[in-house]
Amino acid sequence: MSWTDYSTAPVPGTVICPKDQVQGVRALTVDTDKGQFPLLVVATDQGIRAYVNACPHQYLPLNYRGDQMLSADGTKLLCTAHGARFDIHTGHVVEGADCGLDSVPVRIDGTMLVVDG
Repeated sequence: MSWTDYSTAPVPGTVICPKDQVQGVRALTVDTDKGQFPLLVVATDQGIRAYVNACPHQYLPLNYRGDQMLSADGTKLLCTAHGARFDIHTGHVVEGADCGLDSVPVRIDGTMLVVDG
C-alpha cells in the first residue's frame, strides 16, 4: 500500500508542522479536506523521515499504547501494540510484521515541514 492510497492522504504542499518541532519521533494528525491523516515524523542523522502512523500488522497507530516508539539504540521504530520493529531510515520491517511502514515524502520549505510531491 502507498501513502497516497489512504482516503485522507494530504496533497503535495500540505504543511505538516514547524521544522523545529521535529525532534526524535513525533506522532501527528494532519487535517486534510478529506479528514485526518495519521503521520509519524522522525528526525534522523540523515534528515527528517515521515511515515503513515499505521502498523501494517493491524493498522493501529505505532503509539497506540504509549509514546515510546524509538528503540533504546535509536535505530528502530517500535509498534507499542504488538512490538513490531521498523528501520528508522527506511521504514522496512526488522521484526514482527509482514511488511514495512508506508513512507511519506517530505521536504523543508523555509521553517515548515511539508508533504512533497
